[in-house]
Amino acid sequence: MSTAISYPSILEQPVATPAMFPPWFAEAQADAWKRFQALPAPKRGVEEWRFSTISHLDFHGYQLVETPVKAEPWVELSQGVKDAAATLVFVNDQLVHSENHLPDGVICLSLAEALRECPERVQPYFMRHPTTLGSAKYSALHAAHLRNGVFLYVPEGVVVENPVHIFHWVNGENTALLPHTLVVTAQGASVRVIETFQSTDQTSPSLTIAVNDLIAEKGSTLDYVAIQALNECSKAITINASEVATQAKATAFLLSSGAAWARSESISRLLGEEARSNMLGVSVPTRDQEFDQRTFQHHISPGAYSDLLYKNSLYDEARTIFSGLIFVDEGAHRTDAYQTCRNLLMSDTCEANSMPGLEINADDVKCSHGSTSSQISDEEIFYLRARGIDATTARQLIARGFSIDVISRLDHEATEEFVLGFLDQKFSTLRQS
Repeated sequence: MSTAISYPSILEQPVATPAMFPPWFAEAQADAWKRFQALPAPKRGVEEWRFSTISHLDFHGYQLVETPVKAEPWVELSQGVKDAAATLVFVNDQLVHSENHLPDGVICLSLAEALRECPERVQPYFMRHPTTLGSAKYSALHAAHLRNGVFLYVPEGVVVENPVHIFHWVNGENTALLPHTLVVTAQGASVRVIETFQSTDQTSPSLTIAVNDLIAEKGSTLDYVAIQALNECSKAITINASEVATQAKATAFLLSSGAAWARSESISRLLGEEARSNMLGVSVPTRDQEFDQRTFQHHISPGAYSDLLYKNSLYDEARTIFSGLIFVDEGAHRTDAYQTCRNLLMSDTCEANSMPGLEINADDVKCSHGSTSSQISDEEIFYLRARGIDATTARQLIARGFSIDVISRLDHEATEEFVLGFLDQKFSTLRQS
């Protein structure tokens, strides 16, 4: 006779932090649970959730799975770019596979291992800024239940030539996933991270609340690529926070193709002269998917540069929301900042909502923002049809080219090909529908 397994609900008080973790982390988790309980749930009319479908925030029934999982099939499917510097594969937040070919001195561990082996390295960087774009309640829920993720530290002057791959698989019905990724590049260091979120089947609903902190210290380069390709029965919240120091460069890219509902929040803090931040996004929502995108370019120091480019290709009854703000602090003179959101409407029933914004409190700045929404013109379709391409294929080629303009800014051929694989997989499902 089998016994049913009861898993803890994500909305219940978390179990005690494991004794193997440091006291400061246990205190942070206790404080996070108190914040989650105290913070109100978003309501219609709150500016940070304008145009959002609030009903998607019903997280009852999602559970934390703590039993061992079968690793083999998902390790085999976790195929990234050739000659990756490191590969980590997680199933339900449990590390099931790890390979490491990193230079000496680089720390690349699961977060659970890092909290046991080098907590003093993690503590100064861990979630040190509040979540301010609307999901503070769910960031607190993430922190309260957090058990795993990745900690990557690249020491001064070390250049990691090939990407570090992180694969997250969610398995089982109503499973909650709470991965945390913390990447630090010390002075003059360089690294590229590719992180994917996928489901093990196409029918099991799940909830992912993923948080990442990206810290690019003086003169370093940090490139982060995230691919959200969960099944279309799932929900996801991704929260990205980047810090860019003097003469450092950080790029944060997000491809959204999966989930029934996905919200992304991305903040870039430019802390020093000649800091540079690139914020890139591509989404292809279809059927009744809703992708909610919130961004904040915070120019704290003078003489810094930021550039945001988001492109959405919408099909069927899909919806997108983009709300972005460039904020220039007092004294942040010589700021150079750009923000662009472009929507390609592939049906008469899709809906794109865009709210770009500027708030400038300094002199001698160059800032621009804008958003466009349009359909494919008849002339473009006619041009391709005159060359023997049918109308359906022509529309897909145009939408693909529209997205590639963003992907090419990753400036790394192997990474671009990897991202395009997921994009083409999404377009292939459109051709079959």
